[in-house]
Amino acid sequence: MTALRLLRTLAGLTAGDFRDRVRRPVHLVVLLAAVGLGWLAVPPADGRWVILALGEYRGTYTSAYVGVATALAGGLWLTLGGFYVVRKGLARDEETRVGQILAATPARTVLLLAAKFLSNFLVLASMLGVLAVTALCLQLVRGEDRGVDPVALFQPFLVMALPLLALTAAAALLFETVPVLRGGLGNIAWFCVALVVGIKGQSADAPFGGFGAGPAAGSLRAALTEEFGKAGDHTFSLGLTQIPEPLTPFRWDGFTFGGDFLVSRLLLVAAAVALALLPALWFGRHDSTRGGPADGASPAADAPAPVPAYAPPPAVLTLPRTAAERGGRTFGRLLAGEVRILVGGVSPWWWAVAAALTLAGLTLPLDAVTGLVLPAVWIWPVLVWSRLGSLPVEHGLEGLLGAYPAPRRRLLAAWGSGVVLTAVLGVAPLLRMAFAADLPGLAAWLGGVLFIPSLALLLGVVCRTHRVFQVVYLPLWYLVVNQVAALDFMGAVREAGVPAGPTPLFPLLALLLLGATFLAAETRRGLTI
Repeated sequence: MTALRLLRTLAGLTAGDFRDRVRRPVHLVVLLAAVGLGWLAVPPADGRWVILALGEYRGTYTSAYVGVATALAGGLWLTLGGFYVVRKGLARDEETRVGQILAATPARTVLLLAAKFLSNFLVLASMLGVLAVTALCLQLVRGEDRGVDPVALFQPFLVMALPLLALTAAAALLFETVPVLRGGLGNIAWFCVALVVGIKGQSADAPFGGFGAGPAAGSLRAALTEEFGKAGDHTFSLGLTQIPEPLTPFRWDGFTFGGDFLVSRLLLVAAAVALALLPALWFGRHDSTRGGPADGASPAADAPAPVPAYAPPPAVLTLPRTAAERGGRTFGRLLAGEVRILVGGVSPWWWAVAAALTLAGLTLPLDAVTGLVLPAVWIWPVLVWSRLGSLPVEHGLEGLLGAYPAPRRRLLAAWGSGVVLTAVLGVAPLLRMAFAADLPGLAAWLGGVLFIPSLALLLGVVCRTHRVFQVVYLPLWYLVVNQVAALDFMGAVREAGVPAGPTPLFPLLALLLLGATFLAAETRRGLTI
């Protein structure tokens, strides 16, 4: 191929993949979350939730401060959540059989990987672009300083956040080509990696400049000291934090990125490109005779254990609906079948860990049970919960299940299977709280049993993929573990031994989510009939 043909081929592959990615519901979910995070990065003057703070201080909402705050928040969130948006490009090619077509073309493996990497990067960059526009709107809405400086506002997005997204795009591609990281284990592994990067990347000596927070934090502290002296807490904080009192503003007009920092960001981009092209050493380009990341993989690759794979039919199969049987016995059999499907193929080792957690819940002190064991038992099944609502789609069984005579009953049974699994795994904390007559704890436990499957089922039905639940639930669980009482759906955050969260809210929210699931399923069924 000539250089011009190579560029045209690369542009065509990238553009086609990019258009396919941005149409998916998961893209919209993460995009809205990024916009919401930008709102928290520039909260109202009396806001009690913040992303960026220096002790009890914050910068006045100038273009420089708004740009840095939202760029850091965007880099923090899109490094975590954006990974789940872009990570399944190669697997999707395999499922839709586009990969076999690409394998038959003369395009080199490096070219295909480069196209996937650029597509991943453009998807994440488009989200960052929306966040940059949100930052401009927030500066005008907050009204503390409406003098817009485009360079000070948008430069942090280009220099601080964009290189991080290049690394995220490359990591998503690399994970797809490594068998052990291809499925749900890779999703959890990246969540842990992103947390470490988010914490260690804030230091001034982080590799490649980390999140870029080091230079910004130093300049902010200098401005704060100049205005208020050394009084008060100047500790730099990046992350979702609840504060007891509104932050005190101080004037900060930005800083200039040093040459060394700019070079480190260019090196980070170069490292991301190298990481993205590294799988060319083993990636088989969807060619079954060479081996590759998708060989033998099923659409349920993110399940914790093998699940029988079903190739999607070339066209949607519509079967006549049979007459429905009545009676609770029928629903009982249906529920039992849904439970078997939900936990089908789960490894014995998975059950061994669940049993060990249950034993710990029966023997440890009650405080440890509610604060440690309960969060542990309700993070362990995250890969199993994520099957709810998405399993028929990812196995190509929608047409077959469309013949079921009572679709609402089947959907209710699917939700019931999630409730059963959640309750069984949480039985040890349930018994301990019951013996201690901890009625508020029992109420919070019930809220979690209803809320988790409702959230999983809704996201699975609406988004038609297991990944959205994983990307939503993992940060939610992490915030609860970090004592954010307003989001505590399980009763793990306690004050004076009593759950501090909004306990009555979650059973009601669970019912609302379940109702939204039925509405979404009915709407989709009406559109396909």
